[in-house]
Amino acid sequence: MATSGVMRPGHIQLRVLDLDESVNFYRNVLGLVETGRDAAGRVYFKAWDERDHNSVVLREAEQAGMDLMGFKVKDRATLEQLDKDLQAYGVQTERIPAGELLETGERVRFTIPTGHVMELYADKTDVGNGQPYTNPDPWIPAAEHGIAPHRFDHCLLYGPNLEDNLKLFTEVLGFHLVERVLLEDGKSLLATFISCSHKAHDLAFVAHPEPGKLHHLSFLLGSWEQVLRAADIMSMNRVSIDIGPTRHGITRGTTIYAFDPSGNRFETFCGGYETYPDHAPITWTFDEVGAGIFYHDRKLNERFLTVVT
Repeated sequence: MATSGVMRPGHIQLRVLDLDESVNFYRNVLGLVETGRDAAGRVYFKAWDERDHNSVVLREAEQAGMDLMGFKVKDRATLEQLDKDLQAYGVQTERIPAGELLETGERVRFTIPTGHVMELYADKTDVGNGQPYTNPDPWIPAAEHGIAPHRFDHCLLYGPNLEDNLKLFTEVLGFHLVERVLLEDGKSLLATFISCSHKAHDLAFVAHPEPGKLHHLSFLLGSWEQVLRAADIMSMNRVSIDIGPTRHGITRGTTIYAFDPSGNRFETFCGGYETYPDHAPITWTFDEVGAGIFYHDRKLNERFLTVVT
């Protein structure tokens, strides 16, 4: 699939309760690289193998959760066209000037039917991954610092109006539906997993009455062994683990879920499969949702279903 339109998840801005504690966690336990701080008090991070300046932005607040999520688009012309397409579809957009987010160009901001704030942007400073673009080594010593994920990969978000949400992402933004979970009636959507790339999902949604909620942000690791290593590091640092290590039925990924010091859930995972827009979506029925989420136990735990920020 040629890369066009929306290319990938680019950044997430998180609310944390104690900035110093959270910076220590994301830098030393999760193993992200701090890349800057701004006049608004925000702290910027990237994963070691990401090339753009930032992918995780922390902001101190009284309530944990997600402020916004941004997606990088192919180029400036694509950004302009998608802004027009969103407006023509009836979505109100706002232009955020270049530089408001460090090393990031102008952004197009809008709110989706689930109540989440999304952004599109075309430009972000390439700071590299510590290796030259000519004759690089396969990894750098920074990759052994903390859990050290390769990249910020996707989010699972909770909110209402999943049908309208799916139409917006597939009809306007060029995503395709990869997997879905149906409610008891066999028709209504409980969850959707959508992609703008070859990945099994770049974004996922679960039906929830309260809008704008974050279930988890996810970081990619290179192997099942690295997921197990992540579990060891979490335990060594007394991180609150939600569930895992285990495997998903949906997307086939291997995974562990845990909480940052503010209660924001995060995932470290590897695996999954490649998908293409011509693939028929995979459907999970309500009676098999336990196996879909946690394939080994084939059942859900209550905290995983109900705790969101």
